[in-house]
Amino acid sequence: MTTPPLRWGILGTGAIARSFTADLLTLDDHRVVAVGSRAADTAQAFADAHGIPRAHGSYQALAEDAEVDVVYVATPHSGHAAAALTCIAAGRGVLVEKPLTIDAASATEVVDAARSAGVFCMEAMWTRFNPAIVRLRELLADGAIGDVVSIQADFGFAAPYDPASRLYAPELGGGALLDLGVYPISLASMILGEPSTVLAAGGLAPTGVDANTGILLGYESGAVAVLHCSLRGETPMRATIAGTTGRIELPAPFFRADALTLHRSGAEPVTEVFTLPGLGYTFQAEEVARCVRAGLTESPLMTLDETLSIMRTLDQARAAVAR
Repeated sequence: MTTPPLRWGILGTGAIARSFTADLLTLDDHRVVAVGSRAADTAQAFADAHGIPRAHGSYQALAEDAEVDVVYVATPHSGHAAAALTCIAAGRGVLVEKPLTIDAASATEVVDAARSAGVFCMEAMWTRFNPAIVRLRELLADGAIGDVVSIQADFGFAAPYDPASRLYAPELGGGALLDLGVYPISLASMILGEPSTVLAAGGLAPTGVDANTGILLGYESGAVAVLHCSLRGETPMRATIAGTTGRIELPAPFFRADALTLHRSGAEPVTEVFTLPGLGYTFQAEEVARCVRAGLTESPLMTLDETLSIMRTLDQARAAVAR
């Protein structure tokens, strides 16, 4: 028997919704069957642009669309929780753009609702499923660099200041940490788990959100993660994982790495190259499909417990910078 395609609804019509939809349309066993926006004309324009059969003029109407298996939530950060809860209440699985919500409290509300309803829920940390990161996990599990002692990673660019933009407006969940810092923090979480110590310092934008933030994470093992995110300047966007017998480097941009280099004591460096089709989002879509078809309500590679842990780390870092 042929496995039926996974049927997607897209909630939101911004840039990230367009990017993810474009990648979904390249997959034979996925269908984008509906889109929802707060305005009917905006939803229809998005549907027309992407060949989507149904356009809904509200998030509620999309959530109630019985032909949708999973909804991709692509609103600004501040809208993630309410949109996800609307979909979950209607029995729809959700893939929620990172970060899951703007803080650990609202993330817990979403997770509790999904678990209570027994529907699929995952944070859309697409980097986690890309082949270079899959290979990184394999190398670490095989002890290729011994015990991990440090992680260095950064993500920053110079974003023109606009107090009304989603990057700078606190009411939209703005700030470097929520938009960019979640990537290096998630990488550190994947490798070392939840930190025992969270230190952060940086500068605030005039709107009060963090604009340039350094984070130091400490772990019970003695390992550390030195991370940086910025809306004020271009950073290398690379990552290095150092261990007792070598290191692994991810080239820029590390969150969409198409290669990695293994350096081992006494050996020549070995570089592996990977192919990322489209914009790099297909792998997380395939993970959602795998989980849903297997009857799983969360991914073992991006668990809801880990998402909550990452949100707690983000909360602590933001609080430290705001002091």
